[in-house]
Amino acid sequence: MTRTAGHLLDTLTAKLAPDPDDNPLLPLIAAGTADRATLAVLALEQHLVIASDQRSFARLAQRAATEAPASAAFFRLLADGEAVAAGHLTVFARACGVDEERAAAHEPLPGCQAYPSYVARLALEAAPADAVLALTANFASWGGYCATIARALRHHYDFTDEACAFFDFFAEPSPDLDKSARTAVEEGGEAGRLDERLAQRHGRLLQSYESMFWSTLARL
Repeated sequence: MTRTAGHLLDTLTAKLAPDPDDNPLLPLIAAGTADRATLAVLALEQHLVIASDQRSFARLAQRAATEAPASAAFFRLLADGEAVAAGHLTVFARACGVDEERAAAHEPLPGCQAYPSYVARLALEAAPADAVLALTANFASWGGYCATIARALRHHYDFTDEACAFFDFFAEPSPDLDKSARTAVEEGGEAGRLDERLAQRHGRLLQSYESMFWSTLARL
């Protein structure tokens, strides 16, 4: 079943791989033509995303604790990672000129907050293994985006390593998280609690909402 779990993850990741046009902001940042004001809004919106996702992952871990312990372990890893990322994000926000007053006054952009809203929905009603499969497939594109942004921030915007640490964190492969995801999918499949059709639907919507996040920022 381990091989089957890996096959499911790899297949769905490939199926949901985004088109280049799905992130219109990325080439602007990569070329250094996105202005710093847009980077500041990126930081502000990500702050809200991270806080929401951390709560959602904690809720998923709580729901899965009894019947799907491997999925619960996966979601705990995610929640712990969001806590680390939040600290790095604060440094990135400061480098973009965002202070506490501006952060408190920021009004969220609906197009940027659709993604965490859907993750919160998954936390309420998705089968744990389905959520593991969908989220893992989505993370592949997010990690690639972060690697590109981290390089561009150093090359075009003269950001320090500390200011880029948020994007470095997500760009780095995580063997532990990958292993945990495969174990959780295997567990769900063996218990008959994995619905590939629903997992693909969740993943497709997550990918669409992530595209909406970047498109919203690109229009600023």
